[in-house]
Amino acid sequence: MKKSLQKSLVKRRNIFLLDSLGAFLTAFLLYFILRNFNDFFGLSKNVFEYLSIIAFTFFVYSISCYFFVKRNWKSFLKIICTANILYCLLTIGIIVCYYQSISIFGIIYFLAEILVIIGLVFLEIKTIKSKS
Repeated sequence: MKKSLQKSLVKRRNIFLLDSLGAFLTAFLLYFILRNFNDFFGLSKNVFEYLSIIAFTFFVYSISCYFFVKRNWKSFLKIICTANILYCLLTIGIIVCYYQSISIFGIIYFLAEILVIIGLVFLEIKTIKSKS
């Protein structure tokens, strides 16, 4: 099953679709949910707004790749893979920078988000290294 899932992702470039859905969900959560409960999470609304803009940009990039990139898709996947890693580093930086004010719920949310993104990055790397 694992190989068939990976084959499906490679064949149809569905990894871009998966990435775009994750980025959209992140942007939605950050802007419409977490931003409105910023005191609960211990961060300013601006932090959530900036992160949601970044996530929405990733969504636009990935969904565009899914629909428009037909050739040389691996190089486009490398870009979003790198962007996802940088987003994780930025998120870790936010946790460290705002450690005094961020609540345990904020830390849990961001660590969970990082874990999900890292899982996606590993899948993207496997897809990039595949032979198709």
